[in-house]
Amino acid sequence: MTATLPAAGRSPVRRLAGLLHRRPRLRLSLLLTAPLLWLAVLYLGSLAILFISAFWTTNSFTSEVVKVWSTDNFHELFTTPVFRQVILRSVGVALAVTVLCAVIAFPVAFYTARVARPTWRPWLVVAILTPLWASYLVKVYAWRLILSEGGLADWMLKPLGLDGPGFGLPATVMTLTYLWLPYMILPIHTALEQLPAGLMDASADLGARPGRTFRSVVLPMVLPSVAAGSVFTFSLSLGDYITVQIVGGKTQLIGNLVYSNIELNLPMAAALGTVPVVVIVLYLLAMRRTGALSSL
Repeated sequence: MTATLPAAGRSPVRRLAGLLHRRPRLRLSLLLTAPLLWLAVLYLGSLAILFISAFWTTNSFTSEVVKVWSTDNFHELFTTPVFRQVILRSVGVALAVTVLCAVIAFPVAFYTARVARPTWRPWLVVAILTPLWASYLVKVYAWRLILSEGGLADWMLKPLGLDGPGFGLPATVMTLTYLWLPYMILPIHTALEQLPAGLMDASADLGARPGRTFRSVVLPMVLPSVAAGSVFTFSLSLGDYITVQIVGGKTQLIGNLVYSNIELNLPMAAALGTVPVVVIVLYLLAMRRTGALSSL
């Protein structure tokens, strides 16, 4: 038999380990302290500072921030036609990217999850993830070369008598769709892989055609995963500003206005920065009804 050391003879580390073992709630609290502090202080704190500074103003002569409570920034934000157009354009781009990602991702995910051989499926998933390993800027500049005059897009469309899209809003949507497409494919692939094959067989046995099986059986069960993927594609597209600077030509989105106002008018930049935050929160609340958050 092994002798047990008295409490006074144990080292401080062993006494602490024994205390944590006897009190699981204390152990859980200590484990969660660091991430909760990070969330509360760094993330939520920075958002609070952003929101508060949006109500400050800037001295028109010295460009210094005047810490006086005012709603002038938000009034200008929603009454100036340029700001309204940029906000609507940014939301439209995010929605367009999300829809395109869903349309492209579904057949790709269906093939990788239900059609491809089981031995090939892990390799196909790796192939889908491979673009995420490359640098963000490398991928965007690669699309700049593709879409530039005389680039790959012009070379492929010239035999058809067409020109490439060039730089602008279509180029921005295409590039963002390529960047965030894996975030839509993966949740749909997982949902289709978990879909019981017997459901589709039963639908076919009952006389349903493939289109009816897709609408009545597959889509309702995969829709939460599509909504989960849309959370990534929508939020990442709404907050992006580098892609539109590289391939967007003269197009401006919310991120560009925030970046251009940081040095000149910090409170206005903060007011602009609150817009995507509010839009994403509203989008998350809407997606919560579809069960998307539980699929993340």
